[in-house]
Amino acid sequence: MLRTIKPKNARSKRALQAREPKEVEDPKTAIFVKGTHTGEKVNAVMKEMMALKQPNAISFSKKNTVRPFEDASSLEFWAQKNDASLFVMGQSTKKRPDDLVFVRMYDNRVLDMCEVGIEKWVSMNEFKTPKATPGHKPLMHFASELFDTHPRFIQLKSLLMDFFNGEVIDSICLAGLEHVISVSLGPTPVSLNTATTSNPLQPPISTSTASSSTNLPTVHVRVYGVKLLASGTRIPRVELTSMGPSMDLVLRRHTDSDPELLKQALKRPKLRKHDVEKGLGKKRKNMEVDEMGDLRGKIHVAKQDLNKLQTRKMKGLKRAKEAFDESGESGSDDAEGEGAHSRKRRKSS
Repeated sequence: MLRTIKPKNARSKRALQAREPKEVEDPKTAIFVKGTHTGEKVNAVMKEMMALKQPNAISFSKKNTVRPFEDASSLEFWAQKNDASLFVMGQSTKKRPDDLVFVRMYDNRVLDMCEVGIEKWVSMNEFKTPKATPGHKPLMHFASELFDTHPRFIQLKSLLMDFFNGEVIDSICLAGLEHVISVSLGPTPVSLNTATTSNPLQPPISTSTASSSTNLPTVHVRVYGVKLLASGTRIPRVELTSMGPSMDLVLRRHTDSDPELLKQALKRPKLRKHDVEKGLGKKRKNMEVDEMGDLRGKIHVAKQDLNKLQTRKMKGLKRAKEAFDESGESGSDDAEGEGAHSRKRRKSS
């Protein structure tokens, strides 16, 4: 069960509502943490990844003794203080050199983690080409079917999409697309090749062999700049030039998400009354929002009998009571005579 915090005043209530899950999420903030031992390669990778993540990136300059796979209490504390949901931790040890750990949080708790090792690295300064403007959304390209079939690569694809996604938008201007991040895989082993395993004559491969990290292919991450050139038509001619950085990664340890926590993370929040009135969410019957943003509704009522309609009571609208005798003649004269005698009696008294 997720813990619930009751606000003590209106200010804290607004602060908690700002951090609640939304239908359209805000850009996720990533915190870059250095471990006790970081080499020159790890520092350069984290620095340039932070440049691609700007302006939603926070860097911790001091070294920290953090082991996320053993104890994640420090990450949960930092996530709560900085309202961050992503962590990139760099560490270099003898057992795992040039190591990066991607951590994803939900409700200030660790959702899942993926550890990768840096095999090859080419800095952004090595490419003498124009760089993308910080804050622009990249175009993500994943060039392998394993990103849709293998659980380890599905997790890596989800983490990279969350890391580089930025602000959620409905459309993008073509001129605003300045760089492309391409993620591909090295030669696929025979154990993971679907074309080979689909052969009925070949014996099946065990699940443990297919899921071990030693048999997984290398992940190649390349960043390209986009050039829009004249083509004689409305659609420009697109050219890609290497912008950097460029790195090769190998998958190491990982932690899958807890099913109950993942269910809570994927649950869509209920829309507020203000959002429903704007027309968001499920369409309501006989209600629509016009071009000016006003909520319009239709009301269906039964046919009314206007003879029974109660109007405002006024003395001028009252009808004089007429008395009719048996012959059908009105007794207005008698009524006037009786009224005169009654008035005389009141005056005499």
